[in-house]
Amino acid sequence: MGRPRRAATAAAVAVALALPATGAARAEPAGATPTAAPTAPATAPTRPTVDLAAPTPTAPRTGLPPRGSAPDGSTVGGDRLRTRGVVVAEAAPPLPDGLAASSWLVADAGTGAVLGGRDPHGRHYPASTLKTLTFLTLVDRLDPAEVVVGTVADEQVEGSRVGLVDGGRYPVPLLFTALMLQSGNDAASALARAAGGDAATLAEMNRTAADLGAFDTVAGTPSGLDVAGQSSSAYDLALIFRALLEHPVAAGVLATPTADMPPVEGRSLGYQIQNQNPLLRAYPGNLGGKTGFTDAARHTFVTAAERDGRRLVVSVLDTENVPLRAADQAALLLDWGFAVPAGTPGVGRLVRPADLVRTPATPSPVRTPAAGPVAAGPMAAPPVAAGPADDAAPGTAVGLAGLAAAAAVGAVVSRWLVRRRRPRPTGPAAPPGRRPAPRPSWRSRRR
Repeated sequence: MGRPRRAATAAAVAVALALPATGAARAEPAGATPTAAPTAPATAPTRPTVDLAAPTPTAPRTGLPPRGSAPDGSTVGGDRLRTRGVVVAEAAPPLPDGLAASSWLVADAGTGAVLGGRDPHGRHYPASTLKTLTFLTLVDRLDPAEVVVGTVADEQVEGSRVGLVDGGRYPVPLLFTALMLQSGNDAASALARAAGGDAATLAEMNRTAADLGAFDTVAGTPSGLDVAGQSSSAYDLALIFRALLEHPVAAGVLATPTADMPPVEGRSLGYQIQNQNPLLRAYPGNLGGKTGFTDAARHTFVTAAERDGRRLVVSVLDTENVPLRAADQAALLLDWGFAVPAGTPGVGRLVRPADLVRTPATPSPVRTPAAGPVAAGPMAAPPVAAGPADDAAPGTAVGLAGLAAAAAVGAVVSRWLVRRRRPRPTGPAAPPGRRPAPRPSWRSRRR
């Protein structure tokens, strides 16, 4: 996005994310009676936020990212998903060759069983896969009969654009289609404006994520363009994408192959856009997908497919186009997942909103942005969390704060109780590993 747009977005993020933290929550086995919260630490961990004081990330991390958690520091979906390495179900066949992604997850969208994953809760930069959360957040909030008028700001948005022009008239359903098919950052800009602006949209996006149990996700832009501290995880993207598949309107958009953008007299001829999901036509039973790329996030992808009445969802984060594209790795993981016998107990599960129980909140201190205007320049990368040693301290993972309805008034905070099932252990997880060779510099390309 251009500098004026970046400054406006940064200011919006400052309002949307300067929120008080909730008290700690306990993660319990499904159906268990909640137990008392641990006495240490005395103060609940605070919710991760974007960092407006630092430059925008422009290169991939060289180490493991922070690991996300429930508000009490426990692991959403089960203890085995805490790993920074690889974990798979007992009856699973060997993993396919060619999996280079730093983080991935395969889950049964129907039963919620997580069949396998690598660093499932690692908080990676999501790039445009975050648009799945934008879509899920706004699909029921915006009037489908509303027509949004394009602006100069839409024309000047950084990164991939569908081609909105100043004065063009675009129905909300068409903007959703442009958002998902063409990954239009200009469509994200127009939709956020229709929803009340970036601040309101980001607050609702973060609320939607928390309502799903997607506690690793911190939305800092409606488009997914990098902002320091913005994150999601393979686990969270699977939660979000499953919710889209279960929404009839959203599922229809995901499966749409092409759409027509209207002409704007004197400015633009009408034209067709195509779905950028590489698997939509190439993988039998594919239900949709969303690509992503930024210099910091590298290539990201989330998708789902159905076979013999069984639906699997796959998410892939932080990978390159060689030896295999993110979508090709996802296709291998889909094949692998369908080869796992139906009904196989998972290594964890995708939670449902009904698993999240509100309890009285205890406020805790939070960091707030410095007073004064937000600079238009870049923002700083978040600190990298400690590596695999994090796994040795079950109660010290990053926590989350409550989400406020408006930053101008006092925020009402809530505590989430996340109940999880503890599957039977199957042995130690494989070491995480990283690509040892240093990565070269890339020309800036964002989508």
